[in-house]
Amino acid sequence: MPQWHFPEGEGLPVRQLIEGTLAPIVVLDAQLRHLYVNPAWAEVSGLSASAFLGKTLEEVLPDLQRPDDVLAEVLADGQPREATISGTTGVSSALGQRLWRAVYHRVELPGQDAGLCGIGVEISSLRSYLDDLETAHLRLALLDAAATRVGTTLDIETTCQELSDFLAPSLADMAAVGIVEEEFTGAPPPPPGFVRLRKVRGSAPPGMEWLLHQMGGPGPYVDIPRGVATRHCMDVGRPWLANLASDDLFQKVTVDPERTRIFRAAGVHSLLIVPLITAGRPVGVVLLGRAGASQPFTEDDVTTVQALAGRAALSVDSACRYSYEHTMALELQRALLAEPRAPHPGVEVAARYLPSGRSVLVGGDWYDSIPLPDSRTLLVMGDVMGHGFQAAVTMSQYRSLLRTIATTITVVDEILAEFDRQVAQLGLDRLATCLLAVMDPQTGACTAASAGHLPPAVLRPDGSIEVLWLPAGPPIGTGLGGYESLAVDMDPGFTLVLYTDGLVERRGTDIDISVQELAGLSLPADTPLDDMLDTVLARLANGAYEDDVAILAARQRHHFSRHLRSRS
Repeated sequence: MPQWHFPEGEGLPVRQLIEGTLAPIVVLDAQLRHLYVNPAWAEVSGLSASAFLGKTLEEVLPDLQRPDDVLAEVLADGQPREATISGTTGVSSALGQRLWRAVYHRVELPGQDAGLCGIGVEISSLRSYLDDLETAHLRLALLDAAATRVGTTLDIETTCQELSDFLAPSLADMAAVGIVEEEFTGAPPPPPGFVRLRKVRGSAPPGMEWLLHQMGGPGPYVDIPRGVATRHCMDVGRPWLANLASDDLFQKVTVDPERTRIFRAAGVHSLLIVPLITAGRPVGVVLLGRAGASQPFTEDDVTTVQALAGRAALSVDSACRYSYEHTMALELQRALLAEPRAPHPGVEVAARYLPSGRSVLVGGDWYDSIPLPDSRTLLVMGDVMGHGFQAAVTMSQYRSLLRTIATTITVVDEILAEFDRQVAQLGLDRLATCLLAVMDPQTGACTAASAGHLPPAVLRPDGSIEVLWLPAGPPIGTGLGGYESLAVDMDPGFTLVLYTDGLVERRGTDIDISVQELAGLSLPADTPLDDMLDTVLARLANGAYEDDVAILAARQRHHFSRHLRSRS
């Protein structure tokens, strides 16, 4: 058996230096067989020094990898080089995969070809630290990315789609989000003891989309009993992990054996369920799956998904609260903004109210149509300043007050004057703009007056629009009075359009310029009023409106004008 002998020297013996160091040292022959192994390398390898002699590293420790091509280069040119040795030995380590960094030198061996001397140092702890640091950086990067990509709106569907799209493919092959449903409008409640999840959104690679549709069964909901992994996960507030899951584990998620077969058919082998918890209660759940050649979930994956779920839960909860509060606000608005009275048969009226897209606050916009004597109709468009419940209540008061005044006064500028006087006398602290127009189908005349409101527009039979720039009096509630009216002809085929500033107002643009944009529209004049209003809203909309929008259109009915001509 070949062996290396220590050279003799003066001073401290070489053997004492080499065998006393904690650094692993080996001597190899030209065929990379071991001639010598010091005690440090024998200790970390778990083998005696004699077990190495005459053998290569692969023969002794097959689970260690070393770049032998680098060692061949050192033998060829004599230049020292570094090499990395990695893998596992017979000595267990808490670090798992171990790592050494070694320097190899060519040495002259008496009576044989040149060999190598390798001196190493274990860097497993450093590598583990760097890996942990890199993992932490990646986790922070994911969280930062999620902060900008998840929860960009207050729409539940959009928020959940953003979450599932982010999770797959970043952390899984497929992702699905379910939201706890607490309101059961339009559907019977779940059985006692069950939690209802609304299947909101999911993401999967091409070819796996069918899995998302079949995962929870038919219908928009899935009712979860106790004992199911999804329910347990929400009840205890902790994730549930099934790596390389058996059918029994899949059964804890799917309940229905058919669903287990669906997962298997899609190649899903690992599942991770994480609850969306906020304020100590679950608002939903995220289900992640890995399939095919993807690795099972790691503990780092679970930690990262938990952190993402914690942040996402706040966005989902905000979206749920917004949706609920927005629905309640609209119901309040509809209750306060009762349907306008039916105009006289000679006048056709249509109206729309759209809430602002940026808040759940109800507003002070209102519209009305009030029948007057002699077949005339009073059209009203108003806007109480401010938002919120108080503005909506004030709007309801103003609307009722105006209706009362219109029963005794029928001239628009006089109605505004009395309206302003009574509001100021009542001490209501919110000003309002208001536009009144009286349409008389018998004469074809229309008389309008404004209390600080935007001017009405007239849609002509040729589709062109003209803005009627009225004398603008002070807003209602100032007590200043001084309103003037303007009379125009409204022949059959002409349509009068009243609106609030939310329709045309744009941030950074002068309001007069915005009104001119309305005048620049070309609309089909012979369509039903409802269709015409939908067209106006679609053409002027730029995403969500920044303010509430109320719009009312009125025109003389053709059959009424023909009836008048036949009578004359």
